[in-house]
Amino acid sequence: MRISFTLFAVLIFQFSLFGQESTSLPPAGLTIDFEHGTLHCQERSVPPLRVRLGNENIQAIYESCSRAPIAVVANATSVIGEGQTGSSTHLIDTLLALGINVKKVFAPEHGFRGDLHNGANFEDDTDARTGLPILSLHGKSKKPSAASLADVRMVLFDIQDVGARFYTYLSSLFLVMEAAAENDKVVVVLDRPNPHGHQMAGPMLDPKWKSFIGMLPVPVLHGMTLGEMAQMINGEGWLPDGMQCPLIIIPCQGYAHSDQWYPTIAPSPNLPNAESIALYPSLCPLEPTGASIGRGTALPFQCMGVPGENAGDFVFTPVPTPGAAPNPKHENIRCSGRDLRALGAKWTQAASGFDWRLAWECSQRWNSATDDFITSPSFLAKLTGNESLGQALHANAWPMDFTAQWIDELLSFHAKREAYLLYPLLRNQ
Repeated sequence: MRISFTLFAVLIFQFSLFGQESTSLPPAGLTIDFEHGTLHCQERSVPPLRVRLGNENIQAIYESCSRAPIAVVANATSVIGEGQTGSSTHLIDTLLALGINVKKVFAPEHGFRGDLHNGANFEDDTDARTGLPILSLHGKSKKPSAASLADVRMVLFDIQDVGARFYTYLSSLFLVMEAAAENDKVVVVLDRPNPHGHQMAGPMLDPKWKSFIGMLPVPVLHGMTLGEMAQMINGEGWLPDGMQCPLIIIPCQGYAHSDQWYPTIAPSPNLPNAESIALYPSLCPLEPTGASIGRGTALPFQCMGVPGENAGDFVFTPVPTPGAAPNPKHENIRCSGRDLRALGAKWTQAASGFDWRLAWECSQRWNSATDDFITSPSFLAKLTGNESLGQALHANAWPMDFTAQWIDELLSFHAKREAYLLYPLLRNQ
């Protein structure tokens, strides 16, 4: 096997810098970044035509469930015509117009209209437009009950995910599949691109820290669509007792994992644009710390800072923001730090974009003599998958071998996930 001089030099560099004994070559089409702990596509691509979402394949939807009573897992992103100019139609309205027997809607975190802040619990309701029952998957229960599924045969899942393990739509999919398997219902996933489908990053989840913000044994960034992930949940026997859920995937058309693709409808109130989505996996570990990541400002997940005037040249003041941040961290307190919009814009086009050193940088600027920077070590461990980032944030220098420790896990995970991928890694494959 020929190894280019550049690749050989990179391997030697990584061995000398991080003390890695493994010099495994990355799989075809992927590149290893030891410095940031990513396994990513060699290059990004631009779709030559608009990617068509699974929910646009009306014929496949109709053939799958036209005669069955159904429930739909939906929110504000469940719109047919994502990225298309002109008017668009919500999936629920389309299904009803087709005469499909929609019995109810299950709503995940942020609610059916997508206008509730992170973590907000909400109760069951009725949709004023259609009269359909809206059942909460982020209230007393996060899993459909047997009673709620008794009058349906199928559950359609049409939610825009952002590809991070701690973004709870993945957990909602898992629990919907679990409930369906227990009650002999069919799950139909109307697939959508993953904005982080070009990269895998971060540690695998330690089962000790399993929670609703991390339920599956996957990296922080898994690089898979929810349709691919649903197949993996079934195929790897991750449901209790190895159950399998009757499953139909209606795939996207014209999508490759290397594509620069970002939703035009905000998947949640604090991810308003492509830059915030690109930065989200790197900034989310700052949630259980003394740092602000811009909630309560015009730049959520596009800036970071701590109270005071001396932590950076970008100044902002979080204020109550209905729907997005009713009680933001450091409310009405002037903070300073960094404007990250340029970095986010760069990452929307780069082959990879993930850096937990941003969290460490904030920890070094924390100057409180009485309060520890990490406000909830357990929450941080649940977010990141283990206790290692918490330990790194207490270090006086960023541990240079920290991210390289994930690479073997990412390579193993990729080898396992390959059987479930529906789309090429690179557009020219």
